[in-house]
Amino acid sequence: MRLLSRCEVRRLSAGTDLLKPGQPNDSLYILLKGELMVYLSADITAGQGIPIQPGYCIGEYSAIDRLPVSALVRCEGEAEVLHLSGPFFWKRLVPLPGVARNMMRGLTERARTTNQLALNSLRERLELEHLRKELDLARQLQASMLPLRHPLFPDRHDLDVCARVEPAASVGGDFFDSFLTADDRLFLCIGDVSGHGIGAALLMARTIGLMRSLAMTTTAPETVLEQLNAFLCEGNDTCLFATLFCGYLEPASGTLTYSNAGHLPPLLIQEGHCTELPLPRGLLAGVAPRATYRAATVQLNRGDLLFAYTDGLSEAEDGEGRPFGIDPCRDLLTQRGQEPLPTILDAVRDALTAFSGSGALEDDCTLLLLRRP
Repeated sequence: MRLLSRCEVRRLSAGTDLLKPGQPNDSLYILLKGELMVYLSADITAGQGIPIQPGYCIGEYSAIDRLPVSALVRCEGEAEVLHLSGPFFWKRLVPLPGVARNMMRGLTERARTTNQLALNSLRERLELEHLRKELDLARQLQASMLPLRHPLFPDRHDLDVCARVEPAASVGGDFFDSFLTADDRLFLCIGDVSGHGIGAALLMARTIGLMRSLAMTTTAPETVLEQLNAFLCEGNDTCLFATLFCGYLEPASGTLTYSNAGHLPPLLIQEGHCTELPLPRGLLAGVAPRATYRAATVQLNRGDLLFAYTDGLSEAEDGEGRPFGIDPCRDLLTQRGQEPLPTILDAVRDALTAFSGSGALEDDCTLLLLRRP
């Protein structure tokens, strides 16, 4: 004790770094009061540090091998440490009985704790990598469920349909579909599942599967939505729902019969004028199992353009929080409505990027264009 009384006692305030990575050090410190945390990486995360309790040494690794400090030692609250200079420790203390043994015991405990933290970190990285691979596979599977050819019907000269879907995350809840039924009518739909991520993607996949089956066996869009809604309400413990717009187009006459389940109104461009398609009222799908829906019709003439979208477009914001809205699309579709559909979709996406100042999306965004050539 007489030897230790000659050593300096340092008082540390909360947030003080006793040792920093890369710092040269030949001293040892014994914690007298309080608690110190040792962080093995620069990423200081709660629960990832090694706690040092009173009576234990800090700095012994660099004092032994004379290499720079490799870890960050931070004072979480007020603490007191006893400073032992290297020469004093090795010449005066180590020769004393029991000192070297106690030091080796402390080093062993620290090494075991470090190894365990390293194993935990490795396990988390492997789990994260596995999750990324699973999400990438889910993204590929989800994309394979959607018809992404441009155009969708290259062999038909009486139909021109094109769509673009872009999830905000690896997987998303937006979807669309378009196919010909057995009686040569064109079925098309666009929808948005509430939420994001895996839950929304699973409901999206279920909705697409049910929609295709119902649309092939049903002749009325309102009946498709009523039956789809009833299926989605079954076992919906997560309370997820979907908005949907769907319809049947008769290619020869241009008559579009459509129905809606809480989705945004598409834009209709006719003779250089852009208007919102009047929508019949319809409840969100997946909310009320006995909900009923109505249908409406519109005549699409040669050259008319129908533009459907999800709220990832209209609700996208700029740096000041202002929404993109739909007015920029009105002007663009009116001016460029006769251009190839993929070119129009690219122009809409470019306008959104220019408005938001970023190519990243805050929400899933899906665009669907239909034109009678």
